[in-house]
Amino acid sequence: MNSQSKIYVAGHRGMVGSAIVRKLQEKGYQNIVTRTSSELDLRNQKAVNDFFEVENPTHVFLAAAKVGGIIANNTYRADFVYENLMIEANVIHSSYLQKVEKLLFLGSSCIYPKLAPQPLKEEYLLSGYLEHTNQPYAIAKIAGIEMCDAYRAQYGCNFISAMPTNLYGPNDNYNLNNSHVLPALLRKFITAKRENADEVIIWGTGSPRREFLHVNDLAEACIFLMSTYNNSGLINVGFGNDITIFDLATLVKKVVGFNGEIVLDTTKPDGTPRKLMDISKLECLGWYPKISLENGILSVYELIKDSNWD
Repeated sequence: MNSQSKIYVAGHRGMVGSAIVRKLQEKGYQNIVTRTSSELDLRNQKAVNDFFEVENPTHVFLAAAKVGGIIANNTYRADFVYENLMIEANVIHSSYLQKVEKLLFLGSSCIYPKLAPQPLKEEYLLSGYLEHTNQPYAIAKIAGIEMCDAYRAQYGCNFISAMPTNLYGPNDNYNLNNSHVLPALLRKFITAKRENADEVIIWGTGSPRREFLHVNDLAEACIFLMSTYNNSGLINVGFGNDITIFDLATLVKKVVGFNGEIVLDTTKPDGTPRKLMDISKLECLGWYPKISLENGILSVYELIKDSNWD
């Protein structure tokens, strides 16, 4: 990319898309094209084709997707597979038709088999069964990777795929019914501090390990890959190490300044014991995350500490 590039960020209102737009603007890119879902329905093939014909972008960041937590993924299985397949198929195919110079497709670490060895290497894709609860979403994302590789093989398109780990940062989801663990913990501890509660209850034994990457680091990685990576297959984007849920809760407690106790509800399930990405492929290209987990959580806390969730 250069200063003359016309860059379309699909999904610019989401956590990932908005971070990419911010980072592009910080780096001086000015010709950025965005559309809200009400302005452009990415599930509509004709609408997407018409948009690409008119705007004719040179570079595309495909961060648009239907996303949700375990309950939403498991309840609306048809919606998750249909909408994500339509979004990626329309954007990728229109990018081919309009001769887009380069496209970056963003997936998710949930594409890997449920019982894959840790840390997760790129070559483990399609080596085993997926987690049932989010299988439709994962299959849609796997199809996106395959589309990028197929269009590269048949038409010579420079379409690449990146798979981020668990993310957090500005524009995250704090709904306790469908949020991920880190935003949920932040909300719980902030609420407990406001209410002078004696304790915060977290599910399970606290022993499962999770990896977290600040979305600003992901945005940096996406722009880095758009500028340097031109290969088929997927590439992991992660932090490179993980933390137990109990230690994460302890860290959030410290950042928030909550003085009560952490209580483990061991009658609740733990989930997958560990999910850690192998990021050696990305590190070999010369990219490393910069935002430590504690500093990242602190920056998010400053953004949301006065939020009204009622």
